[in-house]
Amino acid sequence: MNWFQLLTAVLIVVTLVGVAVGRYPALKMNRATIALVGATLLVALGVLTLEEAYRAIDWNTVVLLLGMMVLNVNLRLAGFFELVTAHVLKFARTPRRLLALIVAVSGALSAIFLNDTIVLVFTPLVLDIAAALRRNPLPYLVGLVTAANIGSVATVIGNPQNMLVGLSSGIHFVAFTRALAPIALLGLAIIWVVIVLVYRADFRAETFADCYHLTPEIKRPRLIKSLFATGVMLVTLIAGGPVPLAAILAAAVLLVTRRTDPAHVFQEIDWALLVFFASLFVVTGAIGASGFGAQLFAFLRPYADGGAGPLTVVSLVLSNLVSNVPAVMLFRPVVPTLADPQGAWLTLAMATTLAGNLTLLGSVANLIVAEIAKRRGVHLSFVEYLKAGTPIAILSLLLGVAWL
Repeated sequence: MNWFQLLTAVLIVVTLVGVAVGRYPALKMNRATIALVGATLLVALGVLTLEEAYRAIDWNTVVLLLGMMVLNVNLRLAGFFELVTAHVLKFARTPRRLLALIVAVSGALSAIFLNDTIVLVFTPLVLDIAAALRRNPLPYLVGLVTAANIGSVATVIGNPQNMLVGLSSGIHFVAFTRALAPIALLGLAIIWVVIVLVYRADFRAETFADCYHLTPEIKRPRLIKSLFATGVMLVTLIAGGPVPLAAILAAAVLLVTRRTDPAHVFQEIDWALLVFFASLFVVTGAIGASGFGAQLFAFLRPYADGGAGPLTVVSLVLSNLVSNVPAVMLFRPVVPTLADPQGAWLTLAMATTLAGNLTLLGSVANLIVAEIAKRRGVHLSFVEYLKAGTPIAILSLLLGVAWL
């Protein structure tokens, strides 16, 4: 290995480690800026030309994410998520029923509206409910985020890594859901059982003395329009239309408006996530261009071609070393060459998603919940999360392997 290859390898490793950890010591950098700086340095070093870097970016994924963000922002501003919470509270009369409803709602909505969006919106609401009912918020927070991760496995649009798998594999939206939705449904049941067992003292048979009431502020015209746009997207997906087109079509419907300043919608979009994805595509493109891709291919292929079990184990390890999205990107050149590429794609989607529940650092959704809770004075520690999160991850992964 010459000095150029060594420098390239160091840059790639430092970038991926930074992405996995989420920051560098003493530096104000997040995953997006780490990925962008790493991609820029790789281009400046000459590993990729600027034109090759542009071609490395999967614009289908970027367009899909943008469309989903516009849809989610409009639903939030319309009061949709608060309305759902109000209905949950209407039927939650016991601690166990409240947990069941939080898990069910989080899982179902994450399958359609992205897991990160669901925890971002619902974490403050769950904290408010727990405070009003004088309940320990920790089991409900763990239920919320693990359900968001597991529920998102059910569809191509449930999380970013599924989007990558769906767009790379070409698997039809309905076929993808038919294969993985049962894992999501059974996984949600696992969450409820594990949390009730781990936090026995918090789930004794009792009824809430005072039920907390939430009065959502609904913007009816926007809500109707947002739900209509969601319906248009789902019909397009079920009919077999291109996934990015379905999402951006829904966004286009919502951006034709007389009431809302589009600037307000665009201010709410997570542009950092789009930068993160574009930059990671360049980094993984550099892995291939530098020659390391061939070595990685040789290392991963025996595991990837060994069936659902070995591929799940490697996906679990990679997802917790470099995060789930980079893990899928590293597998992208390998899977099409396998004996059963469709089975491998589905296993990859399942394993990298469910692996996110293994530790508090396993997924961005976990970190979002922990950070919002911390700002509200609730400490969801790494060890506290492990008590329920790790058994949930292991049991759901075993279920996924058995099912596939």
